[in-house]
Amino acid sequence: MRFHVVVGAGPTGTSTALLLAESGDRVRLVSRRGGGPAHPLIKLVAADATDAARLTELTEGATTLFNCAMPAYDRWPTDWPPLAGALLTAAERTGAGYVMLGNVYGYGPIAGSMTPDLPMAPTTRKGRVRATMWLDALAAHDAGRVRVTEVRASDYLGAGSASLYSLAVAPRVVAGEAAAYPGDHDAPTSWTYTGDVARVLVAASRDERAWGRAWHVPSTSEASARELTVRLADVAGAPAPQLARMSAEEVAAAGRANSIMAEISEMLYLFEQPLILDASLTEQTFGIGPTPLDDALIETVKGMSPSAQWRPGPPARGDIRSRPDALAAE
Repeated sequence: MRFHVVVGAGPTGTSTALLLAESGDRVRLVSRRGGGPAHPLIKLVAADATDAARLTELTEGATTLFNCAMPAYDRWPTDWPPLAGALLTAAERTGAGYVMLGNVYGYGPIAGSMTPDLPMAPTTRKGRVRATMWLDALAAHDAGRVRVTEVRASDYLGAGSASLYSLAVAPRVVAGEAAAYPGDHDAPTSWTYTGDVARVLVAASRDERAWGRAWHVPSTSEASARELTVRLADVAGAPAPQLARMSAEEVAAAGRANSIMAEISEMLYLFEQPLILDASLTEQTFGIGPTPLDDALIETVKGMSPSAQWRPGPPARGDIRSRPDALAAE
């Protein structure tokens, strides 16, 4: 029986742990609070993953170390480096394969589809954080100190997912309320279902072809924000949605009152142009296709308990307040 360590008990970490356990493998799920699903093959552990010695101890004997962690969105420059360093150190010391969950920030602005072989060319603080994490891990891989791969996703859908859309727009649409969202609402966007993330993470961990490179998660849809919102309302049985456009000035104004929203301004380029992930290599290599959009949306809606819904003030124009763990806390 194989044994794995998953760091981060948010939607992606939990889905990954369950997928591994349901295949018969033992899992140690590590998070700050020690939360997670009840399963006989999953052991929940509360630990500080920035403690390299403790994380190494927890990872001894593991086949794979999965990095599904996510510091608070407004603390990436300070919180990611020690966490990423400890994870890489634990993988090197134990010999566990290191599977990272990443995103598209490291590419910087791209005209056209994004392929996983693009060079790192970040133009933002958060992009530089993600690029450094990958390049440090890849350098360790190239030096023969560790086996590493990274799985990259776009904007999340799914129960408990933490993306700007799922936090600021989806709950309002389901409640029949007006919502606002930045950028070009007609630009096609790759939407990532959290369950598909887990499937690619697990597949990459089990395939020798995965090491030393990055992979994209197949998108459940490439709908525009407007198209997605109409479909979400239909799936939820909600009234026709009202989606207003937040200008860059309104995003900046919201950021002056809220530290999470303050971090959105530098990432606005992602909302103002098509954002398409080319995952053809993932599909061809691992035989994994995307979950249908309606299935992802149904799960998104079902996962919206009253306490989990985030309703950021009247119609979310220049008045966005986050819940404490918004865009964070994996």
